[in-house]
Amino acid sequence: MRSLLELEFYPRISSSELENYITRFKNNKNHWNEPFFMDVYSYVDVDEIKRICNPILERSPKNMVILGTGGSIQTTMALEGLLQRDFYPVVSSRPRELHQVLRKCSPQETIVIPISRGGETLDVNSTIEVFASYPMLGLSSQGPMYAYLKKKEIPILPVPDLSGRFAASISNVALVPAYLGGIDIDLFLRSLQDAYSEYKMQEHHNINLAMQLAIYLFVHYAKGFRNCFIMPYSSYLEGSAGLFVQEISESSGKENAGMMGTKQEAPLCQHSVLELLLGGSKGHTIPFLWTTRSEPRDVEIHNASFGLENQTALKIINHQADATFQALLTQKVPSAMLNLKEITIQGMAQLIAFIQSTIYYFCVLLDVNWENNPLVNTGKSICNKAIQSNLSVEQRKAQRKKIASEQFSDD
Repeated sequence: MRSLLELEFYPRISSSELENYITRFKNNKNHWNEPFFMDVYSYVDVDEIKRICNPILERSPKNMVILGTGGSIQTTMALEGLLQRDFYPVVSSRPRELHQVLRKCSPQETIVIPISRGGETLDVNSTIEVFASYPMLGLSSQGPMYAYLKKKEIPILPVPDLSGRFAASISNVALVPAYLGGIDIDLFLRSLQDAYSEYKMQEHHNINLAMQLAIYLFVHYAKGFRNCFIMPYSSYLEGSAGLFVQEISESSGKENAGMMGTKQEAPLCQHSVLELLLGGSKGHTIPFLWTTRSEPRDVEIHNASFGLENQTALKIINHQADATFQALLTQKVPSAMLNLKEITIQGMAQLIAFIQSTIYYFCVLLDVNWENNPLVNTGKSICNKAIQSNLSVEQRKAQRKKIASEQFSDD
């Protein structure tokens, strides 16, 4: 496989230290399930995707609207830059965004894809009826949304009963939108498989990039670092950064352990949080800069007044990234940089595989279950009960005050 990723981090970790952490990983990995997502072809029927989707493609919809949130949509957002249709993610019922999608997307030019394996996601169920007059293709396997789609005689493809944030790239969840969006999913899956062959743990193999980053994160976690702050310098990388944020936070954050992922687009973040990273308190955040060597389109910039001659927009952005990385190191801030050499199907597949492998290795080093999220439904349950009980704003506030007085009584 031609590697399209470069990883640079400081301080470096010696070979002997790396081997010590590999031993820790080997001791812990049998506590948890094997990474199913490295088995690329077992959870999808590509021929069935094409059979169901080709009639939709024959009418060439201009817009693709996805109703989904979290793991149901994050991988598609990582692939957004490769899509050849106008893509509108509807991740909740926030009225401004919902109104804008309805204004821009007519039923005649749009395909709507609601996604929820269990069919109980409020963010999807609260918006689906708004698109009742639109052509739909559902991705679900059970629950109220599944029943709704069945009643409406809308075609449905199944979603596997797996950890959604890890399963999307190898299942209908991301592959159906990718195919409808014009991505060659056969090439994408082959590229994923090649990447995982590189990132799998093997007995006689150099310590790969994903393992190196996982160890780097774990070393700093042991020193008290609790936040990995992603700084994507290309808009093509923002969806993948969101995938990293979800996977590290939701996968490692349990049993009073874990590291949070956060992000803000760069170089905007240089003007909002960099002062804290450089001059504020230390030991809590690892800055992680993401760049790309090339983009499908660049812009030439020639401006002698500002010393910008024979430049391009991307070159200037990458100069800013390199300077920021160097500035962080001068202040003894442990930092990392990831570079994706090209924005292609192969490149994005390698990036997704790298993210998922890194998080798996990091969680095993922490010795926590990488694939579950036992408490994430707590808020969902509270919300559903409040809606069904028709509780007023004041009643909901009273509930919070009562709970807080009980839970924080010692304070």
